[in-house]
Amino acid sequence: MQQSIMNFLEQFWALWLESSPWLLLGLLVAGFLKAFIPQAWMQQQLGGKGRWSVIKAAFIGAPLPLCSCGVVPAALGLRQAGASKGSTVSFLVATPETGPDSVSLSYALLGPFMAIIRPIAAISSAIVAGLLVRSEEVIEASPQNQDDEAVKSESLTKSSSCCDSAKKVIEPTTSCCSSKNTEKDSVVEDESIRHKLSEGLSFSFGKLLTDIAGWLLLGISFAAIVQAFVPQSWLAEWGSGVLAMVVMAVIGVPMYICASASTPIAAGLLLAGVSPGAVLVFMLAGPATNIGTLGIIKKELGKQSLFAYLIGVIATALMFGVMTDFIVQNFTVTIPIRTVEMAHHAVSWWEHASALILIAVILNAYWREKSR
Repeated sequence: MQQSIMNFLEQFWALWLESSPWLLLGLLVAGFLKAFIPQAWMQQQLGGKGRWSVIKAAFIGAPLPLCSCGVVPAALGLRQAGASKGSTVSFLVATPETGPDSVSLSYALLGPFMAIIRPIAAISSAIVAGLLVRSEEVIEASPQNQDDEAVKSESLTKSSSCCDSAKKVIEPTTSCCSSKNTEKDSVVEDESIRHKLSEGLSFSFGKLLTDIAGWLLLGISFAAIVQAFVPQSWLAEWGSGVLAMVVMAVIGVPMYICASASTPIAAGLLLAGVSPGAVLVFMLAGPATNIGTLGIIKKELGKQSLFAYLIGVIATALMFGVMTDFIVQNFTVTIPIRTVEMAHHAVSWWEHASALILIAVILNAYWREKSR
């Protein structure tokens, strides 16, 4: 029993070390998004109910270097800035499923075919999940609510008309003091930038962090349990076929694992005899979902959006898994199987520093929230 507890604690700390830098990066990205991206621009790009905003969110998120925990605060930052539910989910799926690092690692360990099919499947999965959430969002928008919004918009337009005419009368004038005014304006602008940055970081390392910290702890704990008590050889016993893909999806959905970290595990599964399609399902479902992400989606976007999110990710992963096995079997596509050392990588000092900093900022955020 004591050995099992120690094994769990080792796995938990290893996952905490791995996730801390990415989570801090995600919080910083969320703070910058909150501070410097105008809400009107974000609503214009990702806030529409159309399909194009969902597609754009997938392509924006795919190349970003954020993992499955770091993407959560960044995605919620987009949501706070005015992105629609569908666009938020599309970004939330595409970002952790693929990236330049995971694609290059896939090429090195799994060959060119898997390096090509993986980002295509990831972006497709994000778009499908986003469109399904978008359809739920459109259904929720009743005609009565739309009429109310139209009335509010019309009343605001009418009330602001007299002020608009008054503003047009005032014309800017130039004088000999214009250079002094320019210097004052630059000082004010610098102060405004610092103020915006301070507010953005205060939001991401305050309210946003307290909203997601509990779910992230739960997700990492569950992942540690899986990695400590579910042997990889058990996964390899399922081999190939749709059933094997379903098992990989069921195992991958609640786990916390990054796209890059899933790649050597996928290579080990291939070496053990798991089919390329089932391995692809694992590489898609694992990074895109975990217990923490699912809890946050339910809290921030609603239960219907959570169901649409899961259906989109799992169904698309299974579809591409079947397609991958079909292509490999019928078009003489070879996938090199390389021996992979599954030992833990050497942990650098900055990972330890990030882990301790993350603990400190979480405790500080909860202390500030309690003191209020």
